[in-house]
Amino acid sequence: MHPSREFMKDVKRVVVKVGTAVVTRSDGKLALGRLGAMCEQVKELMMDGIEVIFVTSGAVGVGRQKLRHQRLMNSSFADLQRPQGDLDGKACAAVGQSGLMALYDHLFSLLDVACAQLLVTDSDFRNPEFRKQLQETCNNLINLRVVPVFNENDAISTRKAPYKDSTGIFWDNDSLAALLALELKADLLILLSDVEGLYTGPPSDPKSKIIHTYLKEKHDDMVTFGEKSRVGRGGMTAKVSAAWNAASAGIPVVITSGFGPHGLQRVLTGEKIGTLFHKDAKQWVAIKETGAGDMAVAARNASRRLQALSSAERRQALLAVADALVANEALITAENQADVEAAHNARLSPSLLGRLTIKSGKITALANSIRVLADMKEPVGKILQRTEVAEGLVLEKTTCPLGVVLVIFESRPDALVQIASLAIRSGNGLLLKGGKEAVRSNAVLHKVITEALPASVGPDLIGLVTTREEIPDLLKLDDTIDLVIPRGSNQLVSQIKEATKIPVLGHADGVCHVYVDEAADLEKAKRIIMDSKLDYPAACNAMETLLVHKSLTEDGRLDKLIFPLQSAGVTLYGGPRAVELLKVPNAASLHTEYSAPACTIEIVEDVNAAIDHIHEYGSAHTESIVTEDNDVAEKFLQRVDSAAVFRNTSTRFSDGARFGLGAEVGISTSRIHARGPVGVEGLLTTRWLLRGDGHLVSNDKGVIYTHRSLPTDQFVKPVGNGVAVCNGIAQH
Repeated sequence: MHPSREFMKDVKRVVVKVGTAVVTRSDGKLALGRLGAMCEQVKELMMDGIEVIFVTSGAVGVGRQKLRHQRLMNSSFADLQRPQGDLDGKACAAVGQSGLMALYDHLFSLLDVACAQLLVTDSDFRNPEFRKQLQETCNNLINLRVVPVFNENDAISTRKAPYKDSTGIFWDNDSLAALLALELKADLLILLSDVEGLYTGPPSDPKSKIIHTYLKEKHDDMVTFGEKSRVGRGGMTAKVSAAWNAASAGIPVVITSGFGPHGLQRVLTGEKIGTLFHKDAKQWVAIKETGAGDMAVAARNASRRLQALSSAERRQALLAVADALVANEALITAENQADVEAAHNARLSPSLLGRLTIKSGKITALANSIRVLADMKEPVGKILQRTEVAEGLVLEKTTCPLGVVLVIFESRPDALVQIASLAIRSGNGLLLKGGKEAVRSNAVLHKVITEALPASVGPDLIGLVTTREEIPDLLKLDDTIDLVIPRGSNQLVSQIKEATKIPVLGHADGVCHVYVDEAADLEKAKRIIMDSKLDYPAACNAMETLLVHKSLTEDGRLDKLIFPLQSAGVTLYGGPRAVELLKVPNAASLHTEYSAPACTIEIVEDVNAAIDHIHEYGSAHTESIVTEDNDVAEKFLQRVDSAAVFRNTSTRFSDGARFGLGAEVGISTSRIHARGPVGVEGLLTTRWLLRGDGHLVSNDKGVIYTHRSLPTDQFVKPVGNGVAVCNGIAQH
């Protein structure tokens, strides 16, 4: 539950207003599927003990469809040639009310729910006796588990203004819903629309941002309303007015989409969806609402200040971070122990506890890896290619930072240190979201690192995101955040890829294979298998599938491979051939990442079959072959299409630190930008620098192209008159 939505747990009575745009399709006909889903949601809320009062629009639209059809059926060809006058709105309402209610009655009856229609007009509420009777009737219906369905009786309404009559008590179904929420003492009002909520501008404008918590003082001047609803009276303007009035009177309001599944349940379980109007909005907007976007912008600005530093200054910044970690080791360890104790009390899995714990000597090891990173050759501004485009016109392709990187990582707090140090070395701004299990560890590490940064850069270079509810907002910032790197479960990575337009670098699965060939050294194979599976079973580079050549089943060598695994407590599951031979349980899928002391075993004909199996069931992460046959080994190395392919070694070597990258921000199975363990180079992109002296294209007649490659270790500076200086020597 988001902090601003915690009051939802106390909601017992809710008014739900369904707008015309939700009730009808774009062609004006009723959206039967949406209405049916809405009725199902109401039934589920009632089963959870929530009292639901319905306010619906759509009667005029239903009536207009009926009357148009009737006019068509009863008109002669000559009548149809003449201009057709617009249908009277009150007549449409009168005809449509019964049809709309009949539909609700039918849909609710299919769910064994009864409903009752209540038509009201503006003038009704001027009568105190009417208001008293309204409350009694609604309470009686609710006690009988009947859903009251309200609608304005447009057929006999005396209001003349088409939108808002300032003399009226309400002016449309949005304001009616707000009025009913007050009269019937509801705990929440939900206004369902055809958009996700209130935006800073028209939702169709890519620059518009959703406002999750509305603060009149902040957002009133910021919001630019688009066109009114295609079918209703007031569109978002009317909803905001009604919501503000209700919230000011003490009724919280959420404006959200009526198109998505389980929207009502998501609101009432406290998800940060839609736009919230609340009398206490100030405290949440001040704490959270301005966080995500501002944090990303601040990180970008700080990254540009970092890039302005010299290579020596960036190196010194890293060394200062390393020293600060060592100096604060006792504090870091104490906070980490508090996290571990809380995780233990919450009965989290042993593998998660292992990832969470900062073991003795870890801080020193992290500091040393940062010092190694600091001493590496300067990666930013490296000249990759230099070309003389024309005489005195020199083009350079150089490395530069990506900009701002968002990393969502698992419970390992040491990952925060690695990622932060890589960001500093590569000149990038960084936003970090760690697992909730490591909240105290991440907080203290973030504080120690950012306080060690140069004052000229500032602590905003690395932002720490504290709640998962901020992630959806960050994933929409494709104009500020340049790359998202998720480090976590398959589900997490897949969800992030589906939820953002920002490029995502990562891997959804770590289904790594070890193939033992017929020419394998058996003792070597046993050691590699055991290390690949048991050195760290929860790691993404741990072996999940063992493939063995069929010949190993014929001379007893296979038994010598699997016995050590079984003795170490590894549960074996089989593919079709292994199940029959070894009598082990069937693997649920040959594409399984166990992340535990378990693995799949399968028998294959030869190296070609092993390669085919990996391509069909693998995840393109890391694969290893164990063989003494050079030709077979080379075939495997060259043909397996994975990010890392090994010979005669453990899959656990697939790691940035072990590759000599200093650290890693993650492992990528993508084929664009970076692949495999991602270190500093994976956080860099390129830019072109062109130096000339008044050169013009002039329809390609004003220049003679040479396109001559130049050494990348030379500096070429044009000085005019067709003369360039190369390493201080004039060139004509």
